Amino acid sequence: MCCVSGQEFNLSFNLERHKDTGTMEKPWKCGDCWKGFSYSSELEMHRRSHTGERPFTCSTCGKGFTQSSSLLTHQYVHTEQTPFKCSECEKRFKSKKYLLRHQHIHSEEKPFTCSLCGKGFTATSNLQKHQRVHTDKRPFKCPDCGKCFKTSGEVTCHQRVHTDERPFRCSHCGTGFRRSSELTVHQRIHTGERPFTCSVCGKGFIQSYHLLKHQQIHSDMKPFKCFDCEQSFRSSNGLVMHQRIHTGERPFTCSVCGKGFTQSYNLLKHQQIHSDVKPFKCFACEHSFKSSEFTRERDCSPVPSGNGFTDLQLVLKHQRLHEHLQGLDSAVFAAVNQIQY
Repeated sequence: MCCVSGQEFNLSFNLERHKDTGTMEKPWKCGDCWKGFSYSSELEMHRRSHTGERPFTCSTCGKGFTQSSSLLTHQYVHTEQTPFKCSECEKRFKSKKYLLRHQHIHSEEKPFTCSLCGKGFTATSNLQKHQRVHTDKRPFKCPDCGKCFKTSGEVTCHQRVHTDERPFRCSHCGTGFRRSSELTVHQRIHTGERPFTCSVCGKGFIQSYHLLKHQQIHSDMKPFKCFDCEQSFRSSNGLVMHQRIHTGERPFTCSVCGKGFTQSYNLLKHQQIHSDVKPFKCFACEHSFKSSEFTRERDCSPVPSGNGFTDLQLVLKHQRLHEHLQGLDSAVFAAVNQIQY
């Protein structure tokens, strides 16, 4: 690798030749872009970027390349050979280019720095991808829907939406995912791993996003303000749900009766009305209810059970019956004591 430009080379000869270009004149000029080169062979290779010529073709897959060295590196893709081994961790690679890029992990060296935000990267390709964050350029288009993306990898992942391809499978439950990162997060459900820990209370989370949301609990900051009533919220989700009060939007609709709700949680609660499941039991008489809130109205403790009431008013009326009977028992007990004394 050149210590000045960071460019990587497979052969030491090419590296030395590259170093010479820093001091040599560049008499060979490209007629299309007027870029200068020290050697005619370099100009010839460069011209292929304008003409699209790729004279070196892979005999296995037909892919073309502008340089013979690029073809030789590519051909390792079709074999199991990984001749380049890392001296630190013994991980193997199909090209020296990938090995050199990998070795930055062990040194923590990030020589390629973004001039806009200062973030460092181990490879020029990663820096180039990152720099699109600071622009609106989205050069990669989905052929199915025309949506544009900043990287080719994002297009590949997006296209699985159209094909419903889920190549990343969980070894525990068989659930498929479109991205390997989604599988990694999902597997933490099975392993119990919670790598993101709150520094204030020690609570662990599966995703960094969940930790960031949680940390707002420990602060008084409420940066999300409603424009209608100026009420503030700790999260954007809280603001979105609140704004439905002003707009009347009820995006969660019951498929049985068509009633709409502002939150999915309220829809799930409502749907119990249309079923015969009554998992919450009154501690006093063992009658059962469809919601734990029914039993909590008068400090009842919810306990899983069988049949019972279906309406909140009936529940309240039922619980007042317990209070009334309890009052009669107290009156009778007081009267008996008065007679005895």
